[in-house]
Formats: sequence, C-alpha cells, structure tokens
Amino acid sequence: MPESRRETSAEAMGTIAQVRYPMKGVMWGAVSDRGKVRPLNEDSMLADPPLFAVADGMGGHAAGDVASHLAIETLSDLLRADSISVQDVMEAVTTANRTIVDAAASEAGQAGMGSTIAGLAMVSAGGSEHWMVFNVGDSRVYRMADGELSQLTIDHSEVQELVSSGKLTPAEARRYRRRNVVTRSLGSESANAIDSWVFPPTAGERFMLCSDGLTEEVSVDDIQHVLQGIADPQEAAESLVQRAIGAGGSDNVTVLVVDSGEVDDFDSDIDDTLPRWQHAL
Repeated sequence: MPESRRETSAEAMGTIAQVRYPMKGVMWGAVSDRGKVRPLNEDSMLADPPLFAVADGMGGHAAGDVASHLAIETLSDLLRADSISVQDVMEAVTTANRTIVDAAASEAGQAGMGSTIAGLAMVSAGGSEHWMVFNVGDSRVYRMADGELSQLTIDHSEVQELVSSGKLTPAEARRYRRRNVVTRSLGSESANAIDSWVFPPTAGERFMLCSDGLTEEVSVDDIQHVLQGIADPQEAAESLVQRAIGAGGSDNVTVLVVDSGEVDDFDSDIDDTLPRWQHAL
C-alpha cells in the first residue's frame, strides 16, 4: 500500500484528490477543486491523522492562496509530536495568524490577505483520546451520527450574525448579498477568537470538513444524502465536490470526509458533551 501524503496546499489549477488509507481505525478521503469560475484555487487542506483541516484563502489578488498555505503549513508542524493537546492546537492556530500577518506586512502584494480555518484533531485530553473541532471563519465541520447530520462549527460571518439575531431567516440568508463577508479570519491584527469543541469519539461516526464553496452550492439535505448513501469516504468527497461544480462551481471547493472506526474503552474526566470553548488569537 502506498504511503499517505500530507497536502499542504491546493494546486493553482484543476483538482487535487487524496485517496484514503486506514490508520488507527480512521479512513478518509479528500478533494479540492478550483471550480468553474476562479482562476486559482485558494483553498488548502491537510489530511494526515490525527489532524485534518481546510483553509479558505481570502484576498484574491492579495494572495489568498498564500495565506491558506501558511495556515495549513503551520498546523502541519503539530504532526512532528507524539501526541497533540488542545493547547497545542490553539497555539498552532494563533501562530498561523501571526505568520500570515507578518507575511502580509513583508510583501506589498500580500497586504490584506487572510484565511479561514476549520479542523478536526484527535487530541489527548482527560487521560484519553478525544476529538477536537476548531474553526475561525466560515469553513465548516459537520458530524454524521445515528443518521443525523449536525453542523458542529458556527460560521463567523455577517450573515450568521443576522440569522442568530433573528433578522434573517435561513432561507433569506442564502440570498443575502453579503453572505460571504466573514467577521473573523486568520491574518487579522485584531483579537479574534478560536472556537473549539472537545468530545469523546464514537464508533461509526463520520465527519465532513469543507470550504464554503460546497455549502454555497449544495444544500444540507443533499450533503446528508451523499454522506448517508456513499460508504467510501473518498467517493463521498468526490461526489460532493462534483455536485458543487455541477451546481455552478462559483468558488473553490474543498471537502474532507473522515470516518471513525473502532473506539477503545477509556476513562476520562471530560464529560460526554460538546462544550464550546473560545481562545483569543
């Protein structure tokens, strides 16, 4: 069997696909595509257990692809350690923010660049392994369990704030002209916050990480239909990306599908809940 490879940046043109390899009961598949409209793919991704992440670069000519690459490259440094803690992930995201800020300041053509980040990591917490989900911006992490699809992350966006405050309905949000405006991102000098959730693994659960190029084009019902109907994670990721392209492909689209396998019994002092933590950048 060939070795799995770590993808630290999406190619400028065309599609990147990663086949899945079993590792400690985890199977995954990953695809990134520039779509039909954008000349470059400014998304980057990382798929290397115990860490998965999607970064969506922002800034267009202001080097959004550079920002997303720097975010993923910084996170990938965690893979050198024997184990990863919640604090390790938080510090890596904070470091990624600073790296992007410094890079933007050093090159005139990179001024104003930024990136979202959404990730899934197996961390050591409470004396055993737990999943950690984290995000800054509007890239998302979903979880499929017991036939139900749940969005674990909360978008840091203008439109999400309007929906949360009751000023827009979810249906109106899909037509809102400023729906792509994010309120938090990596590459900001201001004090943003990293959202994170930590919870025990469950056998048979499936996660899906994506940039907004998927959710802008494909409904949640269709996403659930694919994740329920296609067992192979690589085929599921490919199907979702193709649906986004078929629906218009107006943005870069990246999808990672991660399947959890057997789960060992463990003792933990962390409750079986989905706590929401925030850490200031």
